[in-house]
Amino acid sequence: MVFTASRLVISGIMPLVPQEHFVYHQTMNVEASSIAAAIGEPARARMLYCLMDGHARTSTELAIVADVSPSTASVHLHRLKSEHLLKVLVQGKHRYYSLEGPNVASVLEGLNVLAGSPRNKFVPNTPSSLRAARTCYDHIAGSLGVSLHDRFQALRWLSDSYDLTPKGAQAIATLGIDIEATRALRRRFACACLDWSERRPHVGGALGAALLKVALKRRWVIQELDSRALSITSLGRREMLARFGLHHE
Repeated sequence: MVFTASRLVISGIMPLVPQEHFVYHQTMNVEASSIAAAIGEPARARMLYCLMDGHARTSTELAIVADVSPSTASVHLHRLKSEHLLKVLVQGKHRYYSLEGPNVASVLEGLNVLAGSPRNKFVPNTPSSLRAARTCYDHIAGSLGVSLHDRFQALRWLSDSYDLTPKGAQAIATLGIDIEATRALRRRFACACLDWSERRPHVGGALGAALLKVALKRRWVIQELDSRALSITSLGRREMLARFGLHHE
């Protein structure tokens, strides 16, 4: 005899229904509501949306954006970080906050479309000479450094883990950089170094240092006396356009 679910209920016998899906969806609903609550608080929402431009900011800057005290901002940032909406990069004495990733940006973008609210863009107040190009320890920073980073990724010379692809290794070797010797140095081979003025990454590590050495040796850039500023030469502009497809003013 075949018993349907309705017959079993009528006869007083409850069917055995798997509970896994119910528990899974219940857990997901709780997590989703927690994330929604984190985004929905006005001060935290202002923090998140000002980071949509892709530029990282300090807790002090985010406190100003959110119009809260520094101590309150710290509490909000901790909540956003615990919900995996923000990530923090420690550089020297500073802690820079940015969105956790493109998934967070997509959610915020969708909410922003529904709300129809405009966003203020990041406007750096760094002196123009330092913003254009400068040294960051022993590698290239500023607008030039960020542009090189972006070109290397667009050309697929750098992987997501900041290692050279076969195509990238071949291109970098043509610059006269000994890749194996660079790898052997007692430091990270390459990494994303958050740029102070642009608030976006430039190439750091041993590879970044090697690139700066090449740029100085070939006089693509000239270091100014008693300053971190780098001047891009006419030769440097031509070479970077020819080698990297980079047009930089």
